[in-house]
Amino acid sequence: MNQGKIGVAVIGTGFGQKVHIPGFQEHHRTEVVAIYHRDIEKAKKIASANNIPSASDDFIEIINLPEVEAVSISTPPFLHYEMAKAVLNAGKHLLLEKPVTLNAREAKELYQLAQQQNVIATVDFEFRCVPGWQLFAELLTSGYVGNQRLIRIDWLGASRADASRPWNWYSRKEEGGGALGSLGSHAFDYIYWLFGSVRRLSAHFSTAIPQRIDPSTGELKLVDTDDTCMLMLELADGTPCQVCISAVVHASRPHWLEVYGDKGTLVLGSEEQKDYIHGFRVWGNKIGEALAEIEIPNSFIFPKNHADGRISAFIRVIDNWVKSIDQGKAIVPSLREGVYSQLLMDLAHQSNLTSQWVDVPELQDFLRN
Repeated sequence: MNQGKIGVAVIGTGFGQKVHIPGFQEHHRTEVVAIYHRDIEKAKKIASANNIPSASDDFIEIINLPEVEAVSISTPPFLHYEMAKAVLNAGKHLLLEKPVTLNAREAKELYQLAQQQNVIATVDFEFRCVPGWQLFAELLTSGYVGNQRLIRIDWLGASRADASRPWNWYSRKEEGGGALGSLGSHAFDYIYWLFGSVRRLSAHFSTAIPQRIDPSTGELKLVDTDDTCMLMLELADGTPCQVCISAVVHASRPHWLEVYGDKGTLVLGSEEQKDYIHGFRVWGNKIGEALAEIEIPNSFIFPKNHADGRISAFIRVIDNWVKSIDQGKAIVPSLREGVYSQLLMDLAHQSNLTSQWVDVPELQDFLRN
């Protein structure tokens, strides 16, 4: 097992600068050795501020540096496919932000390429690494609620609620924007993780703010992406699952999951408005008992709580990635799980357009065909 430092190139300097760089710099096994930005002066400035030795506006040059063993990509979704493909073809390990691509066909190609190149590719589905979520998953696995009868999920935020927020790629469907891509990609992954595969789904999208100001022209520009998504899922075991996602509402309960079974109830929720990682608590009750909070064991608690909870969770994502690289073993979540999340998003768009329920193929069948 290799216990040396893994040299990482960070591609994407928005989320990358806020979360990826500090996460990699804090992890004891990773070192940020290169940074990419299309503007070389900005690349140099970010490199200087973070003590990163190499900066470039040439993406191919960056990923082919001999000291770069692994690459993280946190650019907007429409850039993921070509960038990730280049990274995998260069034989470098990959950490990719979600949504992984613009469609499931591209995601499947990346998954197959990672297998062919024998590299470790993961997706930043960080809810799998959050203490409250890990306890929730353990309780579900233990059969706490018995046979599941109903699942309800509300993910309600105000990140796009301000109508004066300018138009950008998030406002364009063809560039991977919208609440479904931003939040739904996570939701589809944790539904698969916690509850298993989906048999069929129905979706309805809406856009509360149909125009935003283009910062380059000052003119109003059309928004063709969703900012609210209503989803009904039928899981493979027949359990109904109701999902409501919105990026334009001010809610006192921003992220809430409720699972009702024949033996009991489990609730996972956060009232934290600004940090979507910190603040999750778990409650449960058996039939006939009052709902009560369940303490999160110390074994699940973050060793260090960062002011930005995303960093705390991301470091755990890095840790799992590094262990898989050391052992040369496939990781979960990998691009395989990224494919499934993207497949469900594709089918949700299809359902919204047709106003019909859509059948969901088994993931293994989709990957094989």
